[in-house]
Amino acid sequence: LAEALYFEARGESLAGMVAVAEVVLNRVDDDGYPDSVCGVVRQGANAGLHRCQFSYYCDGRPETIGEPDSWERVGRVARKMLDGAPRRLTLGATHYHADHVSPRWSRRLERTASIGEHLFYRRPDAIASR
Repeated sequence: LAEALYFEARGESLAGMVAVAEVVLNRVDDDGYPDSVCGVVRQGANAGLHRCQFSYYCDGRPETIGEPDSWERVGRVARKMLDGAPRRLTLGATHYHADHVSPRWSRRLERTASIGEHLFYRRPDAIASR
């Protein structure tokens, strides 16, 4: 989870990092996704370049931690979220994207939040949990 937060949200506010963590953990809890954090983050990696659910994981670049302070910060956020911190920011979101893009899939989902540079979504029939 810390790795995903580092590469997907290290430049975000605390709320932005927590929101991305919520999406990962909401997917773990959703029967439509793998049942582990690593499984969720790596989903699609075997399909090839740029086929992952979390783009950093299969963008062709190595996952190099170059900002130790950011790594410590996301590590603290990841630990709190894995320890059961409440998930209230995204209202059950299982998807997000940067606010400067408009993926086709977003039109089929319900937007639940806009936090930092990310927009968050869930299936229209989903119930916000936790």
